[in-house]
Amino acid sequence: MKKYDVTAMGELLIDFTENGFSKQGNPLFEANPGGTPCNVLAMLSKLGYKTAFVGKVGNDIFGRQLKVAIEEVGIENGFLLVDEKIHTTLAIVHTLEDGDRDFSFYRNPGADMMLTEDEVPENLIANSRMFHFGTLSMTHEGVRAATKKAVQIARKSDCIISFDPNLRPPLWKNMDEARGQVLWGLKNCDILKISDNEIIWLTGKKNYTEGVRWICERYQIPLIFVSMGKDGSRAYYKGHMIEVKAFLNPNTIETTGAGDTFMGCVLGTILEKGLENLTEKDLHEMLVFANAGASIITTRKGALRVMPDKEEVLEYMQ
Repeated sequence: MKKYDVTAMGELLIDFTENGFSKQGNPLFEANPGGTPCNVLAMLSKLGYKTAFVGKVGNDIFGRQLKVAIEEVGIENGFLLVDEKIHTTLAIVHTLEDGDRDFSFYRNPGADMMLTEDEVPENLIANSRMFHFGTLSMTHEGVRAATKKAVQIARKSDCIISFDPNLRPPLWKNMDEARGQVLWGLKNCDILKISDNEIIWLTGKKNYTEGVRWICERYQIPLIFVSMGKDGSRAYYKGHMIEVKAFLNPNTIETTGAGDTFMGCVLGTILEKGLENLTEKDLHEMLVFANAGASIITTRKGALRVMPDKEEVLEYMQ
């Protein structure tokens, strides 16, 4: 029996999200704990799963805030390392009129990039049922090597491996390099979540089913999710495609963390039901639950600290 349900590795940062204006007319920003891997883990923790995070923050006020924040939401923080020289990564999130986001990163370098191969906790990963990662921990050589080592340990240890590219173009030297690392992730995962714009960028296919077919012709990924924002989500599994509409909410204020909440919800179902014998009913119910969870989070500022629990999601679905 493994000690942890899910371990994730990657960026942990502060998202400065817009929160009104001062009396002088200056924009006000709220310092929200963020980063895709821990958002996913926060949702899984809310669903009752035991989670752990591997990453690095700076020895500064934001690093200390993040260490406390992930502990408060139930994520094991004993594998969160502190860099004495490099500051915690920061992101300024500008919310557009349609609720989508524009990111500006302060990360040249940022502490999350400084994780090395030697710092990867092999025993933790080997003692986890599932390992989750993305490409923000693959943008630079040192942390890329650490990520690939972690994935190889997960594979050796029979973990289910989950991958969300979470493409952020400003963080890459060039998009060819980004593409190469995304393709490495596809080659090494059992579960893929890819967004509509990412699938068009990667495959050149505007038809998402054709894009998934392009991926499946090259990589053996048992379960692929396509997140389509306001248009809902799809699951592709053993030749079947299931599509479920989004829960559109008039109280939506921003979409930060919606995809991560979705991912946490579907991974929770897979931990419960396994990856081998999912039925169309399982997939449909999984997407409905995940879409509902994602919709709830769009009505809240930030994500990591305000994930819904199972009862709230089920009530929202009624």
